[in-house]
Amino acid sequence: MRVAVDGRALRPGAVHRRGVARYLRYLLEALAELEPEDEYLVLVAGTGDPAPFGAPNIRTVRSGVPGRVLFGAAAVLGRPRLDRLTGGCDVAWAPAPAPLALSDGVPLVLTVHDLSFEHDADYTRYERLWHRLARPEELVRRSTCVICPSGPVREAALARWGLAPAQVRVVRSGAGKAREAAVGGPPASAGSGPPGTAGALPGDVTRPYVLAVGALEPRKLPGVLVEAHALARARGLRASLVFAGDGPLRGELEDSQAVVLGHVSDQVLDALYAGALALACVSRTEGFGFTPVEALARNTPVVVADLPVFAETLGDGAIRVPSGDAEALADVLLLLERDGDLRRRLVTAGGEAVAELSWERAARETRAILAEAAA
Repeated sequence: MRVAVDGRALRPGAVHRRGVARYLRYLLEALAELEPEDEYLVLVAGTGDPAPFGAPNIRTVRSGVPGRVLFGAAAVLGRPRLDRLTGGCDVAWAPAPAPLALSDGVPLVLTVHDLSFEHDADYTRYERLWHRLARPEELVRRSTCVICPSGPVREAALARWGLAPAQVRVVRSGAGKAREAAVGGPPASAGSGPPGTAGALPGDVTRPYVLAVGALEPRKLPGVLVEAHALARARGLRASLVFAGDGPLRGELEDSQAVVLGHVSDQVLDALYAGALALACVSRTEGFGFTPVEALARNTPVVVADLPVFAETLGDGAIRVPSGDAEALADVLLLLERDGDLRRRLVTAGGEAVAELSWERAARETRAILAEAAA
């Protein structure tokens, strides 16, 4: 099977799509290993080379045209077409809704991670324009199959677009690339022990600390976490607050008492996960939520917003608080710092929940969908 892949999330500098980039890279690597006879042709526009793939059946196809020009033309003119740029394919795969052109008759599999693009207030003017050019509803309806990472996203997609239930499938993502090496039973003091082999912490990070990972954008509600942390500090919390990520709210957060690291390498991220008192993910919306899953895979307890997706993926392995409730979140941060038994129970329950998530299983289910569409 020959698969043309929209690889724009992998281009150097595409940091605002970090979650999509991790999803695409990890899943591609698992897909390539699953069936070596398949060929994945990944289109990356613009200059600069993305990190290379180790699998010989994943080939990066370069377009020297800048991405905004290439995909803007695709949206407005219907050309150039992804299948033509990659030399032909049996099926095309878009790992997220974005401006895209395909030849008539080419089957498309589209991954919809969440429906946050429906809420304009969360995006810049440029991003809102880009979403309109993407015409997500047209793209969804043109798709042979739509993949969603969780049941709540599938239900939202069915309700929003009135799709046939058989057209929308759930394929849960994996638990982080380093999961297999990281999970081997909880350490003696889960979430508060030394980072071990994960690597060294950045010099401006001191323990204990609460960690938040991801884009610094409105829907992630980083300001609520800052407010909750300040409330908890006033009540005796010792832990500092660390953000690993970048985005439009970075300047605002740098004016707070939090440590803002920007984007970090995978090695530094492993160390941050492993050394944290807890991971906080308090977003207003999430389709899957990589960061709490990755934290639990490294034996770090988590506190998350009370969203349906986390009930599905994390079960009893996380403390859930109402989204936007700084007071409730402050209480939980204090509780996590003071109750080591609670941290250990969360890690144990969370480890059992994320043990069911793997990129290998995601690859098997995704390949079956791609093959079905190609046929």
